[in-house]
Amino acid sequence: MAILADYHLHTSHSTDSQEPMENMILRAINLGLNQICFTEHMDMDYPREEGDPEGQFLLNTDSYLFDLIRLKEKYADQITVLFGVELGLQPHLSKENARYIKEYDFDFVIASSHVCNKKDPYLPSFYAGREEEEAYREYFSSILDNLKCFSNFDVYGHLDYVVRYGPDKDKNYTYEKYKDLLDRILETLLEKEKGLEINTGGLNRGLSDFHPCTGILKRYRQLGGEVLTVGSDAHDTARIADEFKRVSEVLTECGFKYYTVFEKRMPEFRRL
Repeated sequence: MAILADYHLHTSHSTDSQEPMENMILRAINLGLNQICFTEHMDMDYPREEGDPEGQFLLNTDSYLFDLIRLKEKYADQITVLFGVELGLQPHLSKENARYIKEYDFDFVIASSHVCNKKDPYLPSFYAGREEEEAYREYFSSILDNLKCFSNFDVYGHLDYVVRYGPDKDKNYTYEKYKDLLDRILETLLEKEKGLEINTGGLNRGLSDFHPCTGILKRYRQLGGEVLTVGSDAHDTARIADEFKRVSEVLTECGFKYYTVFEKRMPEFRRL
């Protein structure tokens, strides 16, 4: 396996995972990885449904960091463990998110869109009463809105996350169909000197391709994009480094020669 760093991992410090951090580290060592970055969820003002707990997806960052430092030191001779966060963007949260990122010395920050115009694309209600394309277009437009007002991140995560939960998922979805919006997103990321994440998490949710899809990856490379981290989006030990061999093959086909790792927010390129 050419890719030896998983840069999107969740543990019990994230609302949607029950996996202890130490279990994740031990599994990564067993897989032969030499570097991992935990990216626990921090989604302020996440929309609540009836029965949802208060403060879901609000990260107790001090508790997370305490756990990470202890285990980072314990396994320092076997693997590099890094301090990251997956920050949920919404335009009205730009100041709060900016303050939060400045409070901690993160190694790596993923910007993600888990909420679109205060609605959750995970829920069927996001798609109800309209064509799937309209919902997807709203989601991509919201990413552009986020990029207009927030820049303190390293890569944008699972760029086409919305297709995980659409009525037909990625059956009718292609880069070309949404090229007008997706090109604007990619061009904005490049202008801001931000990278992309290739995320394998959609493959175990019924998708046929990664996030973002191969068409977007090819276009990103055509536009000169080079900063590209690889993450499994694993919420348990079973998914760590999932499909990384396939990722390496696809990236090579798209024209990439390197993938990217970060430490203290500084990128380093590793050959595929």
